[in-house]
Amino acid sequence: MNNIADTIMIFLVLTNLALLGVSRLGTCIRIVALQGAVLGLLPLVSSGGHVEWHLYFFSAVVVGFKGMVFPWLLRRTLKEVKAQREIEPFIGYGTSIALGTAVFVLCMWLSSRLPLPKEPPSMLIVPVAFFTIMSGLFLIISRKKALTQVLGYLVMENGIYTFGAAIVERQPVLVELGILLDVFVAVFVMGIAMFHIHREFDHIDTDQLSRLRT
Repeated sequence: MNNIADTIMIFLVLTNLALLGVSRLGTCIRIVALQGAVLGLLPLVSSGGHVEWHLYFFSAVVVGFKGMVFPWLLRRTLKEVKAQREIEPFIGYGTSIALGTAVFVLCMWLSSRLPLPKEPPSMLIVPVAFFTIMSGLFLIISRKKALTQVLGYLVMENGIYTFGAAIVERQPVLVELGILLDVFVAVFVMGIAMFHIHREFDHIDTDQLSRLRT
């Protein structure tokens, strides 16, 4: 089981770095979809070999929402706004990858000094969870397109979800499903907001909204 958890964590690190270095929005959506779908398997891996029926149900719901529903909403929004790339971000892609690597090393150091209530299924879970949260936050503050910022929000939620899998003894299914519902509503509302921003201003660059005056 530890080998499977380690593989998932390594995949998560690689997808985070890929998101920091990719400009095509369609590719970013696919990467986040893969990330969410793989994370849906984490409760099964974290159960220590004893898998209850509600974990199968919860994993199926997570894979459905993170791997299919959210990406479908974002692809539909991308088609409406006709944006293809994140052009001229606040921080360049090469610099973003270099900073991401440095942040991952920092997260490894911080996690080694953090006491946990139980031994996680993988020693990489905590640092990778921190790194995923920081990667999502970085996408939000360093990119101009509203769609990329929504992806950053989803990546942050993936990091929080991963951290929860590391420290929670039992998956509180109702609480987790409530969080998924909140994320679904947030993505849906953000998609509507991006559509109206594009219709009014013919772009979804959030930095240009600062030019508006009341």
